[in-house]
Amino acid sequence: MTKPPDNLPIYRVLTGPDDAAFCHRVSDALALGYKLFGSPSCTFNGSDVILAQAIVWPSAEASIANAGS
Repeated sequence: MTKPPDNLPIYRVLTGPDDAAFCHRVSDALALGYKLFGSPSCTFNGSDVILAQAIVWPSAEASIANAGS
């Protein structure tokens, strides 16, 4: 499959509180075929740890990597 299903974008950043729901969202994206892109980031908003994880569709990995060079 060259494009993500359901018209999803090829590059996404998933964000949310550090909880099981966030982990399930990332796991679901990986099960669809997305790949992790870079390391996760985290911050503290005063009450919760908030995570962010970029993901890309495999056919876009080379294009995104080459855009930075």
